[in-house]
Amino acid sequence: MDSLYGFWERFKEAVQEPDATYKSHFHFELTEALAQSLLELVLMGKKRATASSLYAFQIENEPLPKKGDYYIVTDFHGNPRCVIRTTEVTVLPYDEMTYDLCKREGEDDSLESWQEGHRRFYQEEGRQLGYTFTEKMLIVFEDFEMVYRE
Repeated sequence: MDSLYGFWERFKEAVQEPDATYKSHFHFELTEALAQSLLELVLMGKKRATASSLYAFQIENEPLPKKGDYYIVTDFHGNPRCVIRTTEVTVLPYDEMTYDLCKREGEDDSLESWQEGHRRFYQEEGRQLGYTFTEKMLIVFEDFEMVYRE
């Protein structure tokens, strides 16, 4: 935790926001290789959004993100790499996701490839957390901007 605290303190000093607080820290995906790949997309400025299951927020008793929230993005091992700020949150069923939205995640070149990859993710996450993926499942789509990195 000391490295997260020190990282956050350097962020606050760099952006001159001494009272800023962050909601949490996290890494993307469920495996090290995918977590690293998505982190690199964020650091390059290509990944500017993420899509989470509403069930995951409910099961883990986490509040939904809201505009202006800060998060520390870590690598798979918990080392802080950057700070992002939520710019918009959209909640919609999985089967209503459009390519105009999902392309902001920077991972896919079509809606079909986004659906395939995210279906796998939600099915595996559902096995781990205890929910069942459905096409009508609500997705919390969060746009963000990277505001700090070292």
